[in-house]
Amino acid sequence: MNAMITGGTGLLGRALLERLPDAVVLSRDVQRASHALGPLGRPARWDPSAGPPAAETLRDVEVVFNLAGEPVAEGRWTSDKKRRIRDSRVLGTRNLVAGLRALETPPSVLISASAVGYYGDRADEVLDEASGAGSGFLAEVCAAWEQEALAAEALGVRVICARLGVVLAPGGEALARMLPVFRMGAGGRLGGGRQWMPWVHLADAADLLVHAARSPDLSGPINVVSPQPVTNTAFTAALGRALRRPAFVPVPKAALRLAFGEMSEVLLASQRALPRRAEDAGYAFAHRDLDRALADLLAVRGATQTS
Repeated sequence: MNAMITGGTGLLGRALLERLPDAVVLSRDVQRASHALGPLGRPARWDPSAGPPAAETLRDVEVVFNLAGEPVAEGRWTSDKKRRIRDSRVLGTRNLVAGLRALETPPSVLISASAVGYYGDRADEVLDEASGAGSGFLAEVCAAWEQEALAAEALGVRVICARLGVVLAPGGEALARMLPVFRMGAGGRLGGGRQWMPWVHLADAADLLVHAARSPDLSGPINVVSPQPVTNTAFTAALGRALRRPAFVPVPKAALRLAFGEMSEVLLASQRALPRRAEDAGYAFAHRDLDRALADLLAVRGATQTS
């Protein structure tokens, strides 16, 4: 497929490029993107905040993967940080769709990232793609983000909103932050630990997006999460087992809020999300079980570090 990716230098974008190495990659900094991606992709310049991408970068593209966005879990949520989180997703997607609207023949598929944060904090409620939006900053951002992407349906584009869970990868942000602490034997649950943590192996996240692009009957939201979500307590216990380290040092809610402010809601929110639409569309998860997924990821990380 002739593909274009925004956010191609990010974790999921690079995994997609391993599957679609000839994709166009839109980036603010073409030189930096070329250096980061090496032989993968064909970088082209686009600033999502400045307006639509140039028509020549979209010409002959069949599938657009829209993954760009300000990192959510980096730094405290100041008013300026929250503005960047929202604008990079909502305004960026609005400008991308404006670029598609200007084409005589738009792409047939737009796969736009979203997040399970769409559901807000829902305790033990089982969530699928038919579940309504929750409340809170992230839920509001995700709902507005998806609305901008779905505007492309008026152009005859099949739109998929990929509600991503916590993406686990050898060099990914989630594991990178946890591994040093757990290796010292100082890991443990966050808050009460009862919050559900919808996770997904990076390989499944990338493969599912490609599967969705090639599934003509699939549109609307899909939960990009493992079919076996776990609580935070269960996740930290599994990571401790994988590293052969104890995992019994809890981090109280008050400490998380003191350290991270409003951003702590990312760590404490509970989303028991299931990938029903993905499985109904015939996607078979390669990494369903957390223990086996962590063993695979840590083996890859070890090989990378020793090579």
